[in-house]
Amino acid sequence: MRGLAFVLSLLILTRTGLPQEPTAPLIPNPARASPPPLPPAAPFTPLALPTPKASAQAQPSRTPAFDPAAATREWLDSIPADQKAKSNAYFEGGYWLILWNFLVNALIALLLLVTRVSARIRDFAECTTRFRAVQVMIYAIPYIILTAALFFPLTVYEHYFRERQYGMATQTFVPWFAEQLKGLVIALILGPLFLVALYAVFRAAPRTCWLWATAVVVAATFLFSFIVPIFIEPVFNKYTPLTDPKIRDPILQLARANEIPVTKVFVVDASRQTKRVSANVAGFLNTARIALNDNLLNQCTLPEIRAVMAHEMGHYVLNHIVKLAFYSALTFLVGFALTKAAFDLLVRRYGSRWGVRDIADPAGLPLIGLIIGAYLFLITPLSNTSSRVVEREADIFGINAAREPDGMAKIALKLGIYRKMEPTPLEESIFFDHPSGRSRIRMAMDWKAANLPNGTFDPSVGKPK
Repeated sequence: MRGLAFVLSLLILTRTGLPQEPTAPLIPNPARASPPPLPPAAPFTPLALPTPKASAQAQPSRTPAFDPAAATREWLDSIPADQKAKSNAYFEGGYWLILWNFLVNALIALLLLVTRVSARIRDFAECTTRFRAVQVMIYAIPYIILTAALFFPLTVYEHYFRERQYGMATQTFVPWFAEQLKGLVIALILGPLFLVALYAVFRAAPRTCWLWATAVVVAATFLFSFIVPIFIEPVFNKYTPLTDPKIRDPILQLARANEIPVTKVFVVDASRQTKRVSANVAGFLNTARIALNDNLLNQCTLPEIRAVMAHEMGHYVLNHIVKLAFYSALTFLVGFALTKAAFDLLVRRYGSRWGVRDIADPAGLPLIGLIIGAYLFLITPLSNTSSRVVEREADIFGINAAREPDGMAKIALKLGIYRKMEPTPLEESIFFDHPSGRSRIRMAMDWKAANLPNGTFDPSVGKPK
């Protein structure tokens, strides 16, 4: 739901995991044939040995060494040219959407400030009650609704028409719009609570509010990461226990092997919304939950599913939620310090024109959103890099846990339907929050080469189809 604008940009700086896939079992080298008979011994004894006939059996040739670079190229070349062009166009269009999202958010913020709409909402809240926390809540509700409405045209294009244009979406407009309304309702519940906490620190410590605001955002991000999969995602999708033991039991075996305290695997009915494959391992202690969407279940083989779930377990075992919370703490510590300085400077110059008094004034929320939004836009390469690092760690964990290099390669191809497989190094470093498909396949092939018996392989196993 894009209506929260600034609020959601603060709450959602965490990454959920991604998938990968399986492989057929590795086959050791065939047994070597017996060597040809030895030549006859020299006749230095009274009894001459019979001379054997020349053997017509040829010595078998050794299987060539596995070349990870060549294997990676073979996987990538298996993608049809038209499919590659379509996925490249879809993904590269997302680069422009990063810019358009920032510009639209900035225009909405300036509109609310310049027209003094934000100040009027604040005045209404102050006339309604003298309690500051309640004033913030009263301000937040129309602010969220108004920004959601102004942003809605871009939301419809980006998340409905564009997804259907590229064959990703399965919903018609009415159910899609109903889910947008659900998201708005959730925003209207969580957004005011978050803003009450944020403005409490703005009032209590105006000089050091940048430090305490960071603490509020990190706490909210951490809490959000745990409650969303357990309490919010079921509002949009149905979670049912996976009952097929052929799929469920191997996943639970992986979980037990990695000390993940779960006894069930859940299936999400995501196919009614999208064609994308997805899974996650979320929660904390006794709230831990493993879930995979029905697209993954229906489109992938068991080895592929094992590869995906091992990757997701890697996020859980490696405490990536905590790691990303630390990254977000550093990001917002710098961001709020810059925001405080820029806010004070702009309010001194334009505050009377906008009707904004100080940083503790709710009418200044669009300005805070504008400044922090510009900061987050400019550090997009850094935030993508931090996400890409933890995703690569989960890839490494997953391939060692599931031992499915060909599965990982196949899943990378499936994700390549909507992700560019072969970006330039600069392109990947700026725009990719996950390793590219090429990087993931090369990792899988390097792992496969390092784990083959005697450094050789059976060329009939694990070929792209």
